[in-house]
Amino acid sequence: MSLLRAENLEARHGQLQAVRGISLEVREGETLALVGANGAGKTTLLRALAGAHRPAAGRVLLAGADVTALPTYRRLALGIALVPEGRRLFAGMTVEENLLVARANGRPGPWTVERVLEVFPMLRARFRARAGTLSGGEQQATAIGRALVTNPRVLLLDEVSLGLAPVAVERVYQCLESLIAGGATIVLVEQDLARALRVATRVACMLEGSVVLEGAAADMTREQVTEAYFGLGRNAQREPA
Repeated sequence: MSLLRAENLEARHGQLQAVRGISLEVREGETLALVGANGAGKTTLLRALAGAHRPAAGRVLLAGADVTALPTYRRLALGIALVPEGRRLFAGMTVEENLLVARANGRPGPWTVERVLEVFPMLRARFRARAGTLSGGEQQATAIGRALVTNPRVLLLDEVSLGLAPVAVERVYQCLESLIAGGATIVLVEQDLARALRVATRVACMLEGSVVLEGAAADMTREQVTEAYFGLGRNAQREPA
């Protein structure tokens, strides 16, 4: 049984249809990487799963329960946590305060502030620094930690490496891989195909609001994903014989 499922999900920005009838599932303990070019609909899909964007049609189910009509805070209480693109921390609050605010609104479970500091040791020295003074990598670690202390059943990560220096990306991914090894259930939006394929259990490639390629990461080649990413196979089919 899937832990998180989208059924014929559609989402719009005004007249623009950003997500087009997507159906996919995430099983407990797996990492699903959502890849695709800018504008493919990945962020809108993630926001629709989290309740931050109201779908135009379709359903979102968590462990078989329909949560489509529930707002973000209700889904958070049930176990769907989103780390948004751009982190969106409370810049004037410290790392500690960002974590404690989230913890107060989460579920009971094993994730505590101390455990976040164990997974992201770079935050110990910055624990009482204001979030707005952190480096990009430290902000991303804080944003992921903020989601973890809510004890999510599913962690939705949007553009983990976006805007980070290579050394910061490496540090964040080292910590992320430890989460994956510990059995976390993750949906990851990532522009870096190599990293996405390395950490994912399954990959879904989006193009123009639809999933055009989906399968086990181990069974996919970089060439297959690249063709789907840029719509090369679709373009080939459209060309006259």
